[in-house]
Amino acid sequence: MATNHYYTQAIWSATTSPQKYPPLTEDIEVDVAIVGGGITGLTTAYNLTKAGKRVAILEKREIGMGTTGSSTGNLYGPTGEGLAKIASKHDEETMKSVVASRLAAVDFIERLVKEHSIDCEFKRVPWYYFTTPESSSKSKQVENELEAAKKTNMEVSGKAPAGFPFQVDSILEVKNQAQFDPLRYVQALATAISGPDCRIFEKTKVEHVEEGTPCTVHTSGGKVKAKKVVKATHSPLGIYGVHTAMEVYREYALAVKLKGNLPAGGVYWHQHEKQMYSVRPYSNEKGNFLLVLDASKMVGHEKHTEESFKKVEEYLRKHFEVDKIEYTWAAQNYQPADGLAYIGTSPLENHTYIATGFAADGLVYGTLAGMIISDAIVGKENKWAKLYDPKRFTPVASAKKWLEENMHVAKHLVKDYLFKGDEKGFEGIASGEGKIVELNGEKVAAYRNEKGQLQILSAACTHMGCVVHWNNGEKSWDCPCHGSRFSIDGEVLEGPAYANLANKGSLPKSQMEQSLNQTGNKKKEGEG
Repeated sequence: MATNHYYTQAIWSATTSPQKYPPLTEDIEVDVAIVGGGITGLTTAYNLTKAGKRVAILEKREIGMGTTGSSTGNLYGPTGEGLAKIASKHDEETMKSVVASRLAAVDFIERLVKEHSIDCEFKRVPWYYFTTPESSSKSKQVENELEAAKKTNMEVSGKAPAGFPFQVDSILEVKNQAQFDPLRYVQALATAISGPDCRIFEKTKVEHVEEGTPCTVHTSGGKVKAKKVVKATHSPLGIYGVHTAMEVYREYALAVKLKGNLPAGGVYWHQHEKQMYSVRPYSNEKGNFLLVLDASKMVGHEKHTEESFKKVEEYLRKHFEVDKIEYTWAAQNYQPADGLAYIGTSPLENHTYIATGFAADGLVYGTLAGMIISDAIVGKENKWAKLYDPKRFTPVASAKKWLEENMHVAKHLVKDYLFKGDEKGFEGIASGEGKIVELNGEKVAAYRNEKGQLQILSAACTHMGCVVHWNNGEKSWDCPCHGSRFSIDGEVLEGPAYANLANKGSLPKSQMEQSLNQTGNKKKEGEG
């Protein structure tokens, strides 16, 4: 029986006590301004600080509490895109370079963990990709990955080890991959570099970035002048060409305690008929947990997102004896058109760096981005910079996903403005529910809280104007076009949007419905 307890918080944030940093309250000048305090931003800052650069990190929440703190903490050379698919879209040498670059990033993390004695449960473990008898139709996919992996410098096997927790039909094992607590890791990096040459500011929202010499970063607390800017925000803030080349997904995760023992340490990718589940054990001072993440669902496309949490729970209960569900959360990823991340400067900018398109492999790609971008800023050649350059031209590899993404955008821009809206109006909105309603010819996003009060926002996403959709599992307004997400108060939670949704006011239930009825009556009188 599925739980009714959908969204709480990620396990990492529930088991850490981070150091606090002040907000920016004045104008400052540095060599490099980094927007975003996750693994990409902290890795970049770490390298630049070591190279003698003056850095400012600008984080609108708290260090590591965005996408980094919502990941499952897995580190590996293979990719969610699939090595065989990368070889098919590009060539075998590209596939090998992708693996080599990702393994170098994992090694970088391990080196810093040892150098700074970071207590983040870093462990070397195997990575598995497999099917079971119920999903045997996908076994050829696993076999193709095995053959592709054999062509890299990874140590691989096609046999399940003794005591494997699933009945296997086909399997790929890659040895010597890793797992850790990503939040403790980035918080430790912040502690290691915080000081006069690396100033960290939390609760500091970036409102606009001006490209120039120098660049100017406008924030909620002051301006930052910088020779270079790094947008380490998972999806770059503002409008970029790469937004049209990425599909945006959310994944839903549960951390549970089992009645029995945990499986052996490892990254378990269980391929089903239509989706994949990522499973991993994790232990800390609060106990032993099993973490499970489901396959991605497109942001803003699922009407009942709580069903995604339910499906993960049903999967867990089918394969393991679950004692208690401790944490539930979701994470976002951006899947690039040609299967490769975008790291570097965009075609129209010379001093602003972006890092995006990490798909579900963000911890490794975020680290790699920090390595590539910091090298570029200090004038050091990086052998993988060209591979991930956002200015690359790969029309054959990109065409299918580019067309799919832009068809989605066009559909929502037209369909949502013409047709989206609830016929019952505000009176059909229950407590804890949100709906799109047309009011005075405008689409508004209306949420009713537990006291019956309505919070009314503009339904137009502030990024490029698409109509937002209600996410009932996480209680947020999500844009189906490029993945911006907003709270019930309109605050930007995630994505490329800078500005909050426009607030249209909040009224008690009786007053709002009276206002709506008056509007409807006037319309009828005009029609007569």
